[in-house]
Amino acid sequence: MFIGAGAEDFAAAQGLEPVAADFFSTPERREQLERALNSDEMLLDHDGAANSHGEDPLDPDRKFGTVGAVALDVHGNLAAATSTGGMTNKQVGRVGDSPLAGAGCYANNATVAVSCTGTGEVFIRTLAAYDVSAQMEYGGRSLQQATASVIHDKVQELGGSGGLIAVDAHGNVALPFNSEGMYRGFARVEGDIEVAIYRDS
Repeated sequence: MFIGAGAEDFAAAQGLEPVAADFFSTPERREQLERALNSDEMLLDHDGAANSHGEDPLDPDRKFGTVGAVALDVHGNLAAATSTGGMTNKQVGRVGDSPLAGAGCYANNATVAVSCTGTGEVFIRTLAAYDVSAQMEYGGRSLQQATASVIHDKVQELGGSGGLIAVDAHGNVALPFNSEGMYRGFARVEGDIEVAIYRDS
């Protein structure tokens, strides 16, 4: 894993073209940064992306910018992927849970594939994604029991907010969260498709 100057040196050695930092700046993201700076707090990415006059169905100060995916293929292979939304106004050098195996993302063909979103530091402290698998493998818990334990007990007890998506080796799906809502959905080869935002969806 590389961050900072080491990551930039590695990218250059692989032939990637460097660009100036302002290449990644947009008026919307700049406004979000200003909002975070004025509140003197670190915000989950996209927390401030929508303004109060926007059409966002979730409170913009309580939603997360992570994109995650989990899958079970016809051969029984499980896979998980997580692309973090990051944190606005974060401390320089901060590494969140997404790139840390077992914290925000984990897959084990014997048990489950998990992708998490939320307060990264708490997901790191609880090894949230791996803990779901461990509870299933060593504790004999079902997917629903293990994911509820991680999100509603362990993460929440440490003041963490967020959720996860998971599919187990038998094709069962769990999408728990302890925040106001979580954009989520799943599809099966047979044609079942579900999408939801709020808890009662």
